[in-house]
Amino acid sequence: MSLNLFNTLTRTKDVFKPQKKNEVSLYTCGPTVYAAPHLGNLRTYIFEDLLKRTLLMNGYKVKHVMNITDVGHLTSDADEGEDKMEKGSRTTGKTVWQVAEMYTELFKDNIKALNILPPDIWCKATDHIPEQIALVKQLEDKGFTYKTSDGIYFDSSKLKDYGKLAKLDAAGLKEGARVESNPEKHNPTDFALWKFSPPAGGLKRQMEWDSPWGTGFPGWHLECSAMSLKYLGDAYDEQGAFHGERSRTIDIHCGGIDHVPVHHTNEIAQSEAATGKPFVHYWLHGEFLVVDAKRMGKSEGNFLTLDWLTKEGITPLAYRYFCLMTHYRKPLNFSLEAVLAAQKALQNLQDKIATMGAPAVGCAEYEAKFKDSLNDDLNAPQGLAIIWELMKSNYPDNAKKQSLLKMDEVLGLGLKDVPTL
Repeated sequence: MSLNLFNTLTRTKDVFKPQKKNEVSLYTCGPTVYAAPHLGNLRTYIFEDLLKRTLLMNGYKVKHVMNITDVGHLTSDADEGEDKMEKGSRTTGKTVWQVAEMYTELFKDNIKALNILPPDIWCKATDHIPEQIALVKQLEDKGFTYKTSDGIYFDSSKLKDYGKLAKLDAAGLKEGARVESNPEKHNPTDFALWKFSPPAGGLKRQMEWDSPWGTGFPGWHLECSAMSLKYLGDAYDEQGAFHGERSRTIDIHCGGIDHVPVHHTNEIAQSEAATGKPFVHYWLHGEFLVVDAKRMGKSEGNFLTLDWLTKEGITPLAYRYFCLMTHYRKPLNFSLEAVLAAQKALQNLQDKIATMGAPAVGCAEYEAKFKDSLNDDLNAPQGLAIIWELMKSNYPDNAKKQSLLKMDEVLGLGLKDVPTL
């Protein structure tokens, strides 16, 4: 079957059709590097890796871009509160730049341990300040911005289909229904494009830049639009000037389900206002990792890290297997017992493969069923079930091994690295 993906924008499984034959542009929201990534964050990156590997299985060439948020992500969706990076600096006693470098490297170590394929392009928000300023200037020139005492804001009422991703009723949305109140905002759904640094006597920021509107820093949503449009949308020239008329729509954009109502909604708004074109064709979102009926998160105070998991005797690939056992669009209940069971299943699979000898001609029947499962909106649980069906079949071991290794190119469980006994 052809590849079908659940598109948050349409709320349906859509047949995937890239704009360029056999080429896919993919943007995935990366971490805010003020603290260690938790297991819930990592579940999202495992799902996105499964998507990328499924695209590769289907013969597509994938250009994958991931951002690193190292400035501008405030503690409140209302564009208020403290920059998380500045908070991380205070907590650790390091500079903001040191914090960003430390947790960026930790994140990269984590995804390597989880056998997640790295993006083709890593892009940091702080390396793209000119591009972000150019995007705000474009929005200003087109009449989508206004100035308040604390920054430059996007006027969501100027965009007729604002909120289409989250199915927001912007006209009927009351102040405070989604974010905290700001009396200077024209509409409750307006958001900051550029925030001014605190006035003299206020808390001094470590990260700030000059701009046409004053010294400050970019809003969180701005970076993803600027960097995705630069590397995948071809909207910037070599001098960094923005050209909305020449931009291209991106094929796929991914992230956690929590990004739908605010972050991705605002990315769409500012990008489509700037270019006059659809920003992204397919939006995919992963559900939460849940602990004791609450989403795992730093704000919830219930987050666990990959380092903690390994100290409990669980391998990173066992956690990957655990995540693949539940569909990415379903909440996943975390417990140590469940992850230990996943590790036992993975170890069982590794033990069987170790005795299979050299691979030979595979089992086409099972390979076809596996491909159909993954092409049905990344149905990894069904894919794992097919692997265990194959293990119980009457095919010779060397044929099983060939098919298992081929399937594992998608699941990413590292089976090719299992030594033969």
